[in-house]
Amino acid sequence: MKTRRNMAVIVASGLGVRMQAELPKQFLDLAGKPLLYWTISCFERCRLIDEIILVVPEDYLAYASQAIVDKFAFKKIHKITTGGKTRQESVLAGLTACPRATDNVAIHDGVRPFVRDTLIDALFESVNPTQAAIPAVRAKETVKIVDSKMLAKSLPRDNIYLAQTPQVFYYPAILEIHQKAAEEEFEATDDAMLAEQYGLNVKVIEGHYDNIKITTPEDMLMAREILKRW
Repeated sequence: MKTRRNMAVIVASGLGVRMQAELPKQFLDLAGKPLLYWTISCFERCRLIDEIILVVPEDYLAYASQAIVDKFAFKKIHKITTGGKTRQESVLAGLTACPRATDNVAIHDGVRPFVRDTLIDALFESVNPTQAAIPAVRAKETVKIVDSKMLAKSLPRDNIYLAQTPQVFYYPAILEIHQKAAEEEFEATDDAMLAEQYGLNVKVIEGHYDNIKITTPEDMLMAREILKRW
C-alpha cells in the first residue's frame, strides 16, 4: 500500500506593517525564541507531516535559514523559498516548491504559533473525500455589516464561523486552483475561498480559540499569556 506524502506550506512572507516593529512580526521574540520557531515546531513534531516548505520575504531568506532553521536544527524543512507581493502569490510559490509526489498539503499562516497536533491530525483525516478541510471557530459576537459607518445588516451568529489555518487540501487540486486564480487574477482572502470559487466542497471542523493569528502588538501580549499554559 502506497504511503501518503503530506507536506506543510508555512507562509511567513509578510512584512508586518501593523506590528510597527523593526523586524517582520514572524521574527519577533516570543519567550526567548522567534515567533516563527513556535509555528514551525507545531509541524516539526506532528507525526503526519513529512516535510515543510517555508515561505519568507526575499530580504530575509538567509536570516530565516541561519537564525531559525539552522539554529534550532529543524529536520523537516524541505526548502525555504521567497514569497510574492501578496499572500496568495506566496502560497502559490510554496505549493510550486512542493514535490510533485505530494498527496495532501497543509497551508498555514506563519504567525499562528499555537496549532495543536490533534487539530492537524483531524484536518488530514477529514480532507477526503472533499479534497479540502479547514478549521473554524464559532463567532462569539454578533457580526455587523457596516456601510459608511452605518449599520447595514446584522448576521445570524449561529451560522457565523471564523476561519483559521492550517487549511488542508489534496495537493494536485489546490495547486491547479491557485494556478487558475493567478491566470484569471482572482484574489481571495484565504485558500478555502479559492477552493470554493473553483468548485471544491470544503469540510469545516472545530478549531481552537487559542489558535490566534498574531497581527498587532496586542496579539503579542495575548500570545505570551497563551504560551504560559501551552
